[in-house]
Formats: sequence, C-alpha cells, structure tokens
Amino acid sequence: MMTLLLILAVVVAVTVSGLVIFSAWTASRVEKALPPGGKFVDVPGARIHYIEKGVGPAIVMVHGLGGQSGNFAYGVVEKLMNDFRVIVIDRPGAGYSTRESDASAPLKGQATFIADFIQALKLEKPLLVGHSLGGAISLAVALEFPDVVGGLALVAPLTHVPPHVPEPFRPLDIDSSFLRSLLAWTVGVPIGIVRGPKIVKMIFAPEAVPSDFATRGGGLLTLRPSHFYSVSTDLVAADADLPGLVARYGTIRVPVAILYGTSDEVLDYHQHGEAMTKEVPGLRLKLVEGGHMLPVTRPEATAEFIREEARRAGVADRGQPGSLRYGSQTA
Repeated sequence: MMTLLLILAVVVAVTVSGLVIFSAWTASRVEKALPPGGKFVDVPGARIHYIEKGVGPAIVMVHGLGGQSGNFAYGVVEKLMNDFRVIVIDRPGAGYSTRESDASAPLKGQATFIADFIQALKLEKPLLVGHSLGGAISLAVALEFPDVVGGLALVAPLTHVPPHVPEPFRPLDIDSSFLRSLLAWTVGVPIGIVRGPKIVKMIFAPEAVPSDFATRGGGLLTLRPSHFYSVSTDLVAADADLPGLVARYGTIRVPVAILYGTSDEVLDYHQHGEAMTKEVPGLRLKLVEGGHMLPVTRPEATAEFIREEARRAGVADRGQPGSLRYGSQTA
C-alpha cells in the first residue's frame, strides 16, 4: 500500500512539474512572439504598459475583462490618431502591466490606478473610454476622481451586477486565491490552448472572430499563467464595489455616452445600456448592430462614437501641453 501511494505521489509530482514547465515555456514563446510595443510608467502599486499614438487632446482607453491594449489598437486607434493623442493601456494585471497584490482588483482600486496614470502623464481631463469591465472601472473613476476626466465614452460597458457570470468566464469564477494560482500554473494554459478558440468565439458572437486577432489583437497573450490568475481575480472582485457605485450614478457630473451592440451575447444592452439613461443625467445611448467586441468588429462605428463624445464633452477642443514627451519612461 505504501509503495502504491509513493508511486502515485511521484506521478502527481512529475505531472504537476511538467505542467508548470509547459506553462512557463508557452508563456515565454508567446511573449517572444508578441513583445510589449509601448512604454511603461510606474504608479503606486502597479507598473502600467501603454501604447500612445498621435498628438492633440487626450483620449485614454481602458479594455475589459480578459483583454489588453490590442483590443483597441486592433482598429480604433489608427482612426483617431490624426486628431487626438490616443493612449491605450494594459490594465494592471493584464497584458504587460503588473500590480503588486490582489487588493488592487476591486473596481475602486483599479480606478485609482487609472487616475494615478492620468496624473502621471499630466493629462488635462482626457476623455476616458472603457470597454466592458473597463466601462465599470471608468464609471468608478468618474465617481471617485471627478476632477481627473472630462467625459466618459463607454463601449458595451458592465454597469450593473449581472444575474449570473457570463458563460465565457464561468470557469474562471474561482474564489480561492491558492486554487486560482495552482490552476493558473498547471491546467490553465493547456485548457486555454484547447478551449480558447471556443471561448473567444462566444465573446465575439454573433460576429466572427477576425483570423488575425490572435496576433494583431493580442489574443495569444491569454496563454500565460499570469493572464489566467488576473482574469479570475478581476472577475471575482468585480461585484464587490458595483452595487455601491450603482447607487451613486446619479451624482456623475461629467458627460457620459454608451455604445452598445443590440446582438451582444455577453452583456444585456437593456440592463447595462438602456437602464443607464434613467440613472445618469444627460446620458447619451447609441445602439448599433453588433456583438460585444465592437472595438474589433466595428472599429469605424466605435471610433466615430468616441469622436462624437469627445466633441460633446469638449475634449476635442482642449489642446494638450507638449505632445509625446509626456510618459516617456521606458522599460
């Protein structure tokens, strides 16, 4: 019996070690194929990687759960960079940005990172663009740091606590940080390789996933233990602050606009879009044909929506001191 237990222990140890080595090797290959293409700036508790294009009034873009800067850089940035200073960040814990602890995962903590980032780059009340979870974080910025931003342009935002975790993210609903870390470094990457295409298809549905999304859109960066861990952490923490923020939506004083696809299969545009017109004074809601990943599948409509909101919020008329010299810190 002892011999059998010993054999089983050795098999488990070898298997776990093999999975850890494979996960680390895969992450190394992914990062070699898609190295960071932007700059880095340090803020309290985090180091933020960001991509910056153009000169003029500032627009800061914040991606959603499981995403990174490539979600906006795929097609939206180039359509705005001739008229604006467009800055797309990797949220702390996503892409190539890092954060010190799980304490930064709640919405208010992530909003603090964004506010600190805006102040570190000396931006004068930029338009803040948030997609999906990035929309909830942008709303938190407007509530917690009202003097930092000039307006919000939210694309398919999370605005209320959903009745259930969206299907593509349910396997990541892991409460235990220990189990989260264990799975991230063992089965997270292999599962991502096997199930990744199906999950991405669900997030884009009913629209097709572009054939080059894995590279041009940064999709390959999901195949890293750090990605699995951070997405699970953000998912679990998302609901903690949201009810309190919802109760304060009526106090938002900057212009807010929302763009939603009427075929979104991740978040219900009735609950997260139409409901907001009754809660935020003067909110502008624009509905278009499309799913959840509008910055990738509908870049023209998304860019035009952002441009319109920049005008409405007065951001388009606000010049920025200097140009790309702000945020010149590099890796």
